[in-house]
Amino acid sequence: MVERETTNLDLVFQALADPTRRAMLRDLASGERRIGELAAPFSMSLEAASKHVRVLERAGLVRRQVRGRAHVCRIEPAPLVAAQDWIRFYERFWSGRLDALEALLKAEPTEETTDRGGSE
Repeated sequence: MVERETTNLDLVFQALADPTRRAMLRDLASGERRIGELAAPFSMSLEAASKHVRVLERAGLVRRQVRGRAHVCRIEPAPLVAAQDWIRFYERFWSGRLDALEALLKAEPTEETTDRGGSE
């Protein structure tokens, strides 16, 4: 089970590593799009756009439905939740570390405090 979740997460991050795919996913967040609509902002061929969509599909981030001759895509947010959970763990980790550093720095006497203490 853990191996499957790790594999899925790997596919999600691999899909999100490409700026074109991230832009396509952002576009899909506002509603369904045909492959041609996803390709348009990038001046790329339908074949190239379809390859990007396949990577997003493999990661589970997009569902494609054939309607007549049109291939219509929609976003599937569940894998993004898993990625967000993974990132959130490290966000808490670093927040805790930075809070500890801040407490340490506040507890250390500064040069100004040390100088005043010695001259009075």
